[in-house]
Amino acid sequence: MFDGQYAGRRVFITGHTGFKGSWLAAWLVSLGAEVCGFSIDVPTEPSGFRELGLEGRVRHITGDVANLDQVEEAMASFRPQIVFHMAAQALVRPSYENPLLTFRTNAMGTLNLLEAARRVPGIGAVVCITSDKCYRNDEWEWGYRETDHLGGHDPYSASKACAEIIAHSCFASFFHSGETGLATVRAGNVIGGGDWALDRIVPDCARAFAGGASVTLRSPWATRPWQHVLEPLSGYLWLGARLLRGDRKGLHAEAFNFGPPAEVNATVKELADALSAHWPGFAVHVDRAAAREAKECNLLKLCCDKALARLDWHAALRLEETVRLTALWYLAYYCPEERGGLSMFDFTGRQIAEYASLAAQRGLLWAR
Repeated sequence: MFDGQYAGRRVFITGHTGFKGSWLAAWLVSLGAEVCGFSIDVPTEPSGFRELGLEGRVRHITGDVANLDQVEEAMASFRPQIVFHMAAQALVRPSYENPLLTFRTNAMGTLNLLEAARRVPGIGAVVCITSDKCYRNDEWEWGYRETDHLGGHDPYSASKACAEIIAHSCFASFFHSGETGLATVRAGNVIGGGDWALDRIVPDCARAFAGGASVTLRSPWATRPWQHVLEPLSGYLWLGARLLRGDRKGLHAEAFNFGPPAEVNATVKELADALSAHWPGFAVHVDRAAAREAKECNLLKLCCDKALARLDWHAALRLEETVRLTALWYLAYYCPEERGGLSMFDFTGRQIAEYASLAAQRGLLWAR
């Protein structure tokens, strides 16, 4: 996969203890990469990072991306060949409670990461992960393109827009020439096993299922382009691989959306109902009063034509496949007999292999 670019490579990940970061670290380990992760903490209990046993599989450094000295020291000691920047305050509702932390982590953390990458020699590529919420959301029926306005009504979204502006300023000011290729990537509404964050629909459902309870939805009619975590990660890895091998035309200093096709859109309630089909006894209810007061946007989707044109990348999974992989991961975790004696790391590896096989069957260039 990925032209074999990651076998034996030194890969530095910020935010490797988070949901997406732990999946990325696990995939890179399976590809034969030497992985170093940098994160301020393990954000949830339980966590995918711990349940996959990643402490023993990657080099784990505790540090704060808002502290430039810590970032540079960690990066200089590891001397990575490629960097994936994922560390973030990643939730909308907590951003209202602590906007200063949100901007400090998401905006200044990005600047620190890029400044450290500028100072440490030998880095062939940096991929900065932001969010689909970096766009000014005008509730359009069509998908946002990489050239559309950045913005954000809530602190989280605004901080991600700031991260994009900072990254592209650094591209123009410091990285327009030299050995390091850079790009930013935007994705959202990612689901999959191992996510236990608060105020997210799938973790809320999983916790309720594990406790024998029903779940009450606060934003049942919000529509999202749900995608499995492996979908955008495949895009990030493929973009990074291309930059590593020196393919800069149309990739360096560019932003890319990674998301599913429009027909994958579904409401929060439709997603919860689909999960319930795999979890016996799990029930879904709607809190109509909370739904009227919810602050989430009702519609947000991306146009991914640029990724298709320049990377030959598109999403591989249908919605029912995304839901099945997600539901079965939690079922395997909460009901160990369902995973047939496999560790959660090996079960996760089996899901990665299944996804890659489907991607190859459906013509994805990175999986051939």
